[in-house]
Amino acid sequence: MHRLRFLLPLILGIVSALGIPPWSFLPATVVAIAAWLHLVHEAPSLRRVLGIGWWFGVGHFAIANAWVQQPFAFQDAMPPSLGYVAVLALAAYLAIYPMLAAGLAWRLASPAARRDLAPAPDAAFVLVAGAAWTVTEYLRGAMFTGYPWDPLSVVLVPAGLAQPAWAVGTYTLSGLIVVVAGALMLLVLRRWRLAAIAVPGFALLALIGTDRCRIATCVPTPEARQLLRVVQPNLPEEERPTAAYAENNFEALARESGRPGDRPRLLFWPEGAMRFPVEDGYPRYVYDYMGSATLARVRMAALLGDRDAILTGAQTMTFDPRSDEVTAATNSVVLVEPDARLHGRYDKSHLVPFGEYLPLPWLLKPLGLARLVPGDFDFTPGPGPRAISVTGFGRVGILICYEVIFSGATVDPRDRPDFLFNPSNDAWFGDLGPPAHLAQAQLRAIEEGLPIVRSTPTGISAIIAADGRILTAIGMHRTGAIEAPIPPRFAPTPFSRLGNWTVAIAALALTLIAIAIRRRRR
Repeated sequence: MHRLRFLLPLILGIVSALGIPPWSFLPATVVAIAAWLHLVHEAPSLRRVLGIGWWFGVGHFAIANAWVQQPFAFQDAMPPSLGYVAVLALAAYLAIYPMLAAGLAWRLASPAARRDLAPAPDAAFVLVAGAAWTVTEYLRGAMFTGYPWDPLSVVLVPAGLAQPAWAVGTYTLSGLIVVVAGALMLLVLRRWRLAAIAVPGFALLALIGTDRCRIATCVPTPEARQLLRVVQPNLPEEERPTAAYAENNFEALARESGRPGDRPRLLFWPEGAMRFPVEDGYPRYVYDYMGSATLARVRMAALLGDRDAILTGAQTMTFDPRSDEVTAATNSVVLVEPDARLHGRYDKSHLVPFGEYLPLPWLLKPLGLARLVPGDFDFTPGPGPRAISVTGFGRVGILICYEVIFSGATVDPRDRPDFLFNPSNDAWFGDLGPPAHLAQAQLRAIEEGLPIVRSTPTGISAIIAADGRILTAIGMHRTGAIEAPIPPRFAPTPFSRLGNWTVAIAALALTLIAIAIRRRRR
């Protein structure tokens, strides 16, 4: 039986992921983490506990990242079956972080590692485990360009319990989930004190944020008359490589963009929506092959009234002036106004490994691996969070697709926007990825106290309030548009001021409390 001892942590890891959207079964996550903490505490050796942590992580991340298989279905350079290998390989790497959290908790606060400690789990062990999870989840979002997809705290979003993120941030909130789960474990073991403090305390933090205009400053919108219109064309990903896709996509976007009215409108089109060039100054052969940039902008401007504008995803390029060869490309958002000119551009800064660039190409290309997104060259990163000024609508911060999952890297604090725009192409993610992606955008809204507008080709597009509530949305695989006034924003939140320094503060506080508990007991 000892050869199968990895099965229990593996199963617990799988169950723990069932709280993540689209499943959203929060009790499964809490119970699984509570049971896992008990396994960690009772492990007889560091080697055993590292195995418990790693197998738990493999199960958790294999489910949380199951959508990673889907992009392989659209990549001719690699077989779709390789996607399942990619899911397991990614889970094997990401499992290192729960393994480290388990190792730290065991080494610092388990009686098997410290002979001076009581044999039963106690509050100090749970608090150290929460601190360890907080730090290691932050490291997961930072190491090797970071991969913070599906932080543990995302399980709170569907339940409406993620409000503490405005004060402590995503990673600390994840650590608090571990503390609450551990407190419930202690309650089962008839040790009720931590549960008596942690559970009501967490509930109070969650409730405090439900009506934040009473405890924080709600900043008026630039003008209540202005309308935001989000367009979802619902063209399937399978059509992108076809010759007719660019025109079909534009026509679908145009149909759902509506007509000018009495109220000024800002239209939002998804990531990569414009498949035609939008910039002047390219070599002639580009326009001969892809179409006229001037004509593309004129067609967009024809959809606008005198006070309207469009923010759309596009791809921009840089050329060698001597050879006219492409030297760089960017995944961008551009602003087009009624004069058919570009009035702003943002270039995506946090690119997706294997999606927008191939890491270690000198090694991976000879092995037959390619980017998951078809194309001949990698994208070039932009300078980081920036805002575009839109006449009558204020400052709009841009986060293209994957960028919205990075807690603490959302806003330039020196140029705080009025709201955020998150264009994405979630068609790559199948049916599992979009609900989780949306929930992570809701976490960013809560953290920063800013509304977020999401536009995707096939869903889920949404307008999100500054407290994370979805005001209106278009579901997956539907064609349509949604329209709403600009939601109010909050004054800078505690997290927006401190950023991920909250990780260090929380981890230190939990550890110091654990030390104080142990010393008092002695």
